Amino acid sequence: MTPTTPAALAARIAARHRPGETLIVGITGSVAVGKTTLARQIAEALPANVKVEIVSTDGFLKPNAVLEAEGLSMRKGFPESYDAPAMAAALAGLKHGAVTVPSYSHTSYDVDPAAARTISGADIVLVEGLGLAPDAAGQRPPLDLLIYIDAAEDDIIAWFLARFMGLWAAAANDPNSFYARFRHLNEAEARQFALSVWNGINRPNWLEHIARARDVADIVVVKALDHSLAT
Repeated sequence: MTPTTPAALAARIAARHRPGETLIVGITGSVAVGKTTLARQIAEALPANVKVEIVSTDGFLKPNAVLEAEGLSMRKGFPESYDAPAMAAALAGLKHGAVTVPSYSHTSYDVDPAAARTISGADIVLVEGLGLAPDAAGQRPPLDLLIYIDAAEDDIIAWFLARFMGLWAAAANDPNSFYARFRHLNEAEARQFALSVWNGINRPNWLEHIARARDVADIVVVKALDHSLAT
């Protein structure tokens, strides 16, 4: 393994860009592995004259009402919980003109129609999130480059619990937060509940679906507990 940095990854991505074209770069990996953070760090490290946009695949999740109607409320993040055709169309469309992409609120834990935005003329689009693994036929979404973030499960669990507990704590002052419904739990109970979510939902999704992207990724980044990176 060779140590790397977001700046080094940004340089590799920039080297793949051709003037007048839009380069679509996917960044995927387990829940809580740091996809959003790495996308932001790469965007900040790219040359100032490069127009960069970041798109989260969370926006392509089916709305909660639809997931409930389809019996998928406990399968959020699994392939069937995404509007895959809409995401594929948006990714392909980014190369040809303006595309309106949906957005997701981690406060309401649902798609936020009011936050949709239009992207046009980007040099590089960083698409971060789930739903980027190959399908049953082995076909991955229309991406020019795919980065997979790998990490030890114990480290991912630590990051997942830290994120959950942070949102749980913040919900004490925000009754509109999705996490307010867990405020009746004490801290130990909340941690135990979060661990059950990992074991019952996120871990199976990671092992059965998300991790399939590792074998087809152009770059595999291994992340340590201290957030250092290697390739």
